[in-house]
Amino acid sequence: MDNEAGSIEEAKQSIVDEFSLFDSWVDRYEYIVELGKQLPGLPDECRTDQFKVKGCQSQVWFRARRESGKIIFDADSDAMIVRGLIALLLRVYSGRVAAEILATPPDFFDAIELGSHLSGNRANGLAAMVNHIQSYARSFSETNVTATIETA
Repeated sequence: MDNEAGSIEEAKQSIVDEFSLFDSWVDRYEYIVELGKQLPGLPDECRTDQFKVKGCQSQVWFRARRESGKIIFDADSDAMIVRGLIALLLRVYSGRVAAEILATPPDFFDAIELGSHLSGNRANGLAAMVNHIQSYARSFSETNVTATIETA
């Protein structure tokens, strides 16, 4: 997923705008699940402990690589709602430079009031995924690694 078309702030605002179209949280959840269904996922060889995100109730795997100075994320989960959350995270953070990722908090989740509608375990898992993304960004910014980072 490459975000050449817009800035990270535009990506966040686009998500906020999309969620403002829904009148109820049932509709928002259904939309998140639909986003999860559209997520390409990861090949089986990436569904290992090496790529697993610790701190999530569901199984979650993240992989990152750098292409042309930008960090590209691929991720998957065994839970459809989590796959939808991943899809939102990838829209904002994948295809960005490390400094941009590190300087951008996931405040769009607050703007769409998602945090108040997630269970404690889901909210902790979301925080763990954001921390994982930032950890990859820090690793890429601290090294000149051009290949996939194998561990975060």
